[in-house]
Amino acid sequence: MSIPPQPPSSPGPYGQPGPYGQPGQPGPPPYGGAPQGWYPPQQQQKKTNTLAIVGFVMALVCSIPPVPIVLGIIALSQIKSRGEKGKGLAISAIVIHSLVIAFYGTFIALGLSGALDDDTTKKRDTGGQVTGPTSSGLTEIRKGDCFNTNDDLAQYDDENGTQAARSVRIVPCDQPHKGEAYAVFDLDAGTYPGTEKVTAAAEEKCSGPELATYVGENAKSSSKLEVYYYYPQAASWLLGDREVTCFVGDPANPTTGSVRSGS
Repeated sequence: MSIPPQPPSSPGPYGQPGPYGQPGQPGPPPYGGAPQGWYPPQQQQKKTNTLAIVGFVMALVCSIPPVPIVLGIIALSQIKSRGEKGKGLAISAIVIHSLVIAFYGTFIALGLSGALDDDTTKKRDTGGQVTGPTSSGLTEIRKGDCFNTNDDLAQYDDENGTQAARSVRIVPCDQPHKGEAYAVFDLDAGTYPGTEKVTAAAEEKCSGPELATYVGENAKSSSKLEVYYYYPQAASWLLGDREVTCFVGDPANPTTGSVRSGS
């Protein structure tokens, strides 16, 4: 096994080996430049302000007001005094959470003023009868309601069904209307049974004694009316719609007055 040679000793002050093998002093750098092996110190990167980050994240997740706004204001002050990054995050936290507070403030104000109350409920008397025109969804039609729709009843397909508009305008029955609901019922819950089974169940129920019971002694005046029904589609079924609405209407012209017995 060979032994590696020792490194040579540095020369002494006069070119002779220095005592004890100590290295000599380095000479002056060439051309007055920086010593070899020396590099200028790297500029330290600015740190992103922690409160700016926290405030921005809290603003995105709708934190308890007004915490993100307070954090954003404090972060701006710290960024200015410390020279940190994150000014954009701090400003975003303030703006986003201010908009969230404004949205919920408007929502609460509308709720307290009653502007968000169900329009159909407001325009019914204590007996549930509609007292004024109101736009509603099909599932808000009640037994005895009269309503108008943009659909043409004459174009309703008796065999295959026709996709109906999803909203109607419920009106008092003493006003001209296209339809009058005489029965409303729900189908059994579960997976959508298919259009054929849904329409079969609707026809069976709507063609039963409900209409005869509803019109009673007014049967003669209702003889010119046709029977129709709204039923849930596959898409609305996924949203919880199980309701079938049976109604009568004149396919030729709107009618005035109710066919309900005793009206």
